Amino acid sequence: MFLQFHTLTSYPGTLLNRDDAGFAKRLPFGGATRTRVSSQCLKYHWRNFDGEHALYGIDDVEESLRSRETFRRRVAQPLVNDGHPAPLVRAATVSLKELIVSGGTANKTTVKDAITAESDDEISDVLDTNQVTIFGAPEMQYLRSLAGEVIESVRNDFPVFWESDGVPDSDAVGDVADTIRKSDLIKSRKVKKNLKGLDLASGLDAALFGRMATSDVLARGDAAIHVAHAFTTHKEESESDYFSAVDELRRDQPEESGEMGAGHINSQELTSGLFYSYVVIDVPLLVSNLEGCERDDWSDADRTLASDVVHRFVHLMTRVSPGAKLGSTAPYAYAQCLITEAGTAQPRTMANAFQEPVSKEGDVLKNSYDALASYVDDLNGMYGRTTEAKLSATNDSSALQDTLGLDDTTPVPKIAEWAADTVTEAG
Repeated sequence: MFLQFHTLTSYPGTLLNRDDAGFAKRLPFGGATRTRVSSQCLKYHWRNFDGEHALYGIDDVEESLRSRETFRRRVAQPLVNDGHPAPLVRAATVSLKELIVSGGTANKTTVKDAITAESDDEISDVLDTNQVTIFGAPEMQYLRSLAGEVIESVRNDFPVFWESDGVPDSDAVGDVADTIRKSDLIKSRKVKKNLKGLDLASGLDAALFGRMATSDVLARGDAAIHVAHAFTTHKEESESDYFSAVDELRRDQPEESGEMGAGHINSQELTSGLFYSYVVIDVPLLVSNLEGCERDDWSDADRTLASDVVHRFVHLMTRVSPGAKLGSTAPYAYAQCLITEAGTAQPRTMANAFQEPVSKEGDVLKNSYDALASYVDDLNGMYGRTTEAKLSATNDSSALQDTLGLDDTTPVPKIAEWAADTVTEAG
């Protein structure tokens, strides 16, 4: 069961997504260069949007946290704040970090380094991960609790760490490092089983957009929402915008500075275009990720949360824009066309409708409608109509309606309700 969403959105005078040199991201396609917005950029703004229909506006839904500093700031620091001995907190945390990241037992030298670390840099070196990790709030709470249990389990054998003026010798440091890293409480099978048993363990973000994991203790999660890079239906349109900032003291009192002129002169690229965007929601996987059931059992699971997510997502992808250069370009735009499809057939993008760039002569939106209509008509001729579709569009979209087999368009809020109902009723 898949839901597919195709949008056309026009942005004038913006720089939505930049490369490492500060220029607009681009994509060669069909022998022509297009302006592009990466899928990572789109997902970032959709999942972090804080307003009407926000994903984290859903009651009782835990969010995910993406960071290299999670173990240091969300596991270790709260335990120190609660009064646990900082050296042992670091030892327990680094032992859990090694288990979660690699699936193995922490090296004794590494644990000893964690115990004796003093400077912020030394603590960061042992507790921070080399790459960004994604954890759900329930997972972080569980790891904090587990680390606390490990620390308390060594209290009687190593009381020196709890004494206000206690200074453990090298033997005590080595012995406690060995005890903690080999603790029976830190066993991969037990931790893995407990993490899997947590309700929406990985958080909403990872449930929707996936999570990479380097060990099987922290489960890898496949993305239930697949997002393509958006690109212009026509050849790129850009220009270099020269700008200056006026130095008002120089302007008003040139005799003080000895010159008149700008306080800053620079240039930046601005682009405009009509962007095609494509998103697929794998409904069984979405339900499985959200409810913790097996994928094959999705139709028997509670689909209330999945339905709510889909309802909100339709509003987000049609209304929430990448937030680059808000102050100087106000890049706020709603989609002018939304095609939504539901069905069991293998999804297929409509991007190839624009393999030949549409003409920029006349109405680019109408030309894009015509290209879509022609492409969908060709696909239907080859494969037959494989999905049920809804269309919301501005301007004259009659050709597109005819191709999709629709008598009329449907407002976006109604499509959001229809898509949500499809999740609830399917299967």
